[in-house]
Amino acid sequence: MKMSMSVDGFVSDAEGKSDWVFKTGDKESAAWSVGVIREAGLIIMGRKSFETMAPYWPTATGPFAAPMNEIPKALFTRKGFRGIDSVHTTTSEQSSAAASWAGARVFDGDLAEGIRELKAGSGKPIVALGGAGFMQNLIATGLIDEYHLAIHPVALGSGLPIFTGLEIPLYLKLADVKTFPGGVIAMTYRV
Repeated sequence: MKMSMSVDGFVSDAEGKSDWVFKTGDKESAAWSVGVIREAGLIIMGRKSFETMAPYWPTATGPFAAPMNEIPKALFTRKGFRGIDSVHTTTSEQSSAAASWAGARVFDGDLAEGIRELKAGSGKPIVALGGAGFMQNLIATGLIDEYHLAIHPVALGSGLPIFTGLEIPLYLKLADVKTFPGGVIAMTYRV
């Protein structure tokens, strides 16, 4: 899992916005985030995040665009999925990027079962991105091997957490810590 959090443990504000990530990050912390994503053989996310990201990334530029468009994707949903239209692009590069989103694998059954199926395959790591609800459900499966958390120098006071509703404590082992000039601290934990 790769997630940005405030120092008080929220992944978005009470309205679900996370623009503070871009206000508090810097080039080096962004490069770390891109590096975590680039290592993936598959990006997974929930339906809401997927439907927000799929129209954006094919025409986006910047360091995140290439890995977000090139790496295969899978989405998890319990409420159905209307699909993505890959036709609304103007260049062959954008068309290829849109096709990578349109070709995402859709899992509409049990989350833990889908994750086990994906983990049984071979290849590069699976990286989970997305919102608080998907991450809470993913954490509850107990199937996350590593947590890549970017702690941003902002306290929100309220918002959406991901480590809520745990039935038992989740004990983690700190594997790596990186600090960045803008104050972001990147921590990698293993279960």
